[in-house]
Amino acid sequence: MKTHNTLLLLLLTMALISSCASMHTWPDDERNAESKMVTIEQRLGDGLQTGRLTPDQTQMFLTSLKGIRTDYSELRNKPVYQEEWSNLQRRLDLLDDEINRALMRGNGDWALVYQDQVVSLQRDLDAARIGNRLSSNEERDFQARLDSIRRDAVRLSERGNSTRFQERADLSRRLDALARDLARFR
Repeated sequence: MKTHNTLLLLLLTMALISSCASMHTWPDDERNAESKMVTIEQRLGDGLQTGRLTPDQTQMFLTSLKGIRTDYSELRNKPVYQEEWSNLQRRLDLLDDEINRALMRGNGDWALVYQDQVVSLQRDLDAARIGNRLSSNEERDFQARLDSIRRDAVRLSERGNSTRFQERADLSRRLDALARDLARFR
């Protein structure tokens, strides 16, 4: 009898675990991915138009986006595991980061890229704060880091074209690190 009960309990546990990890359609993830792809396409067009991206760079990024879009089409409206959508979202985020770096190296107004990233990070920080996902110490730390980056970006943009690539790369590295640290609290 004990063996029978243990076996039954094991089967119920496995059924519960498999139902939690079962395949579903994920309409929110579909919309989010589509929105990111459209935004990336617009940024590529703007970068090409302003000269911050070369035609070769733009083509390279569009090829990467085409591969992601192909995978998106395979996932769309089909029951899949959440992890597949998470992987697609990560690939879109990585492509977006590469485009940010290329835009900063471009010959246009690189300060606008920092401004967009700072605004986005401030939104993420505010959302984490409102959602009570941060302790007061973490909140202060993140805000202080973001304020420091904001001050340095303003200082560098005031210097204009005399800003060295290394200074911009350092600012970009700090922005990326803050974004990674803040992403842990989503």
